[in-house]
Amino acid sequence: MGAWGKRLVAVAVAVVLLAVAVLVASAVHLLPQLRNPFAEKTEERSGPVLLQSIVELSRYEAASGSFQVIVDITTSSILPSFLVGSDTMFVGVGTDNAYVDFSGLKGDAVKVSDDRQSATITLGHAQLEPATLDVKESYVYAQQQGLFTRISDFLNGNPNSQQALYELAQKKIQEAAGKSTLVADAERNTKTMLVGLLQSLGFKNITVTYADNATG
Repeated sequence: MGAWGKRLVAVAVAVVLLAVAVLVASAVHLLPQLRNPFAEKTEERSGPVLLQSIVELSRYEAASGSFQVIVDITTSSILPSFLVGSDTMFVGVGTDNAYVDFSGLKGDAVKVSDDRQSATITLGHAQLEPATLDVKESYVYAQQQGLFTRISDFLNGNPNSQQALYELAQKKIQEAAGKSTLVADAERNTKTMLVGLLQSLGFKNITVTYADNATG
């Protein structure tokens, strides 16, 4: 073996010895631990963290409905109806929305299994917002007024009568919304939204339930 070959062998031996020294020093914590660039990083997403994420949504506007109601108001006096009094039929058009409130969820409202495969969420029942009357779409369908009443309305405008129609129509829309499927639709839509959200986070088994005491 020539001089050049001996130098190559010496360099190779030195490199091997240096690598061994680095590994030994790392093992005894004389050097910073070597990081595996292919190592997997696991991020834990526990129940409290998931609960906080849902609470931050505040509330979910889950369903909206349009309603049309008929309001019939009759006023009368001791005088004949052709002189004093009125009979007004008013068509009220408006909307109401149903939502699920997340802001008041308690600490045990979201439960996550140890393997992060299952999650159970307990929510309060959906609620209705105050109904909104669309004044532009609402209208007087029919009206009969006594002579003196027509004159009085012409001179004074009678704004109180119009306001009474609006308030009664809004009340009837609220009642109609309460008897409709709006609340049930809101709860179903909220459940669908949450199931899709948790599935995107890797959960396999998701249960969403509603209870009266879910918020506090």
